[in-house]
Parts: sequence; structure tokens; C-alpha cells
Amino acid sequence: MKAKQRTGRLISSRCEGFIAMRKWFAISLFVVALVSVMMTAADEDSETLTISDHDVKIMPLSSVTESPAQVLDITDTTARVNFVGTIPLACYLVYGTDESFGSVTNDPDMASAAIIDHNPVMLDLEPDTEYVFRMQGVGEDGTIYVGELHTFRTLPASDEASENLLAPENGATVLEVSSNFGGQPNDGRWGILNAFDGNSATEWSSNGDGDDAYFVVELNGRHHIHTIEYWTRAMSDGSAITNSFTITIDSGDVFGPFQLEEHTQLNTFAVDFETSTLRYDVAESTGGNTGIISIAAFGTPLDED
Repeated sequence: MKAKQRTGRLISSRCEGFIAMRKWFAISLFVVALVSVMMTAADEDSETLTISDHDVKIMPLSSVTESPAQVLDITDTTARVNFVGTIPLACYLVYGTDESFGSVTNDPDMASAAIIDHNPVMLDLEPDTEYVFRMQGVGEDGTIYVGELHTFRTLPASDEASENLLAPENGATVLEVSSNFGGQPNDGRWGILNAFDGNSATEWSSNGDGDDAYFVVELNGRHHIHTIEYWTRAMSDGSAITNSFTITIDSGDVFGPFQLEEHTQLNTFAVDFETSTLRYDVAESTGGNTGIISIAAFGTPLDED
């Protein structure tokens, strides 16, 4: 059985902050670029830059660090960075194959723009490639913080086939989904297909569906299903957690509710039914942008002759 395993702390998944602050933070990125040559991560003294008669204070990120940046959940195409500060910061992560970077991401926290525990995710990376990244952010008083340079290497490309019957590569098709955050397509940053990809750095987020979140998948033929796995997404404010869910099969029979005992990892359930479609409904949750980090169904195909 191939299913993703947790390799670090739960990804505190959050989406909306990036949209709300993109224009504002572009100015901060420009300022950081101007002063990056003026300071090093080892320098604990602040620098001040005057722009249009306004003083902008620049500080090393280490001055407000509780837990330094560390790379977690590395795959062949994604990686998550965890950084814990001592004060709320609106942080971004710049990354690329050299110090010119070329890409930027943030922790998409829908609960707050400035947070303490940051988990930005780097997507669309090349396998077996070394990357350079740096955390940088802005405090609530306008101070800009710049971190050190870090490097990591992605894993070699994996050719292992998934046994998840919900995965598109196994012939499954999404027939319905309650919503994707921000109206994104199924293969978008928060689309439903992220729930089936075997990657703990990606996830599906509904658009505030709460207990009404659901999706329907048509399998590649009729199967006897014996195992279900489910890993709920969760936000730092305690919302978006699915506590229980139900499954409806093609006959109309409903199974569950299945109670999720763990919110930080996969929950596994033994089942016994035959079907060609699976409908998953959130039965009870903490509300908000409910969704799934990982979900899988395992079973054997049936002879339909």
C-alpha cells in the first residue's frame, strides 16, 4: 500500500493572506533587495534606510527567531520550510537554484497575515536539484527582517506507482466537488486533486464549506474496497478540522460517520463494500475552509463480466 507518511509537523495550512497582502509586500521585497548588501545574518545591529523621507528599519531575522528555518517534507518536486518566530511576522520565502532566486512563496495563513509559526511550501521544483532560499518578513511595527541563506536538495524523481484508487493516474475521475478555495480549478493550488497526490505538502481546501464540504469520485471500474485513509487539513486558529465524515457508494448506502482520532496524520479505517463511485461528506467539523491533506481508497477490481 502506497500512502504518504508524515515526515514533519503538521502543515499548518492556510491560504488567504497572500492574496490580501501581495501588493503591500512587493514594496517590502524591493526594500529588502536594496539593503541585502548592507547586512549579514550574523549582524545583530539594525540598519535604517530612508525612503521618501520615511525611515525603514532593517533587522536580521535571527533577532526574532525561536526556532530557525528548517526544511521538512522534501519530495522530488516540493518542500516545506518551518520557521517559528518570537513576534508575529508576515513572512515570505524567496527561492531558486542560485542566489538570484526567481520564485517567492508564503505561508498562506487564512487566519491572520502576521503569524508566529510559518510553513511556506515550495512547489514545482526539479528533482535531484539543489535550491537556495531565504526567509524574510515584516513585523507589525513595519520593521523588515531578513534571514540567512539556506540550501537543500530535492529527492530524485520517483517512479513508484500509487495504489490509491482515487488517484487520476489510476483512472479515477472527480465528478463533483463542493468548492475549491478561491474558485480555483481542481488542479489548482487548493484544488481537490491535491488530496490524491500522495504529497503532504499539498492539500485541498474548500471555500468555506465547513460541514457542507464533499466530493464525488468515479473509480476506474467496480472495486471491492477494504481500506480508507483520511488526513484532514487544519488551520492555526483551530478551524477547518474535519472530526468525522461519511461515505456514500453507488447503491446509495451510507457508511459512517467515521471519527478522526488524529488531526495531524493519516487515519486508517477498515471497510467492506463494493462500488464504482465514492462520495465523501464532512459530517462534523470545526467549520471554515475544511479540506483534506491526504485521502486514499484501497481495494481490488471486480470482474464485471
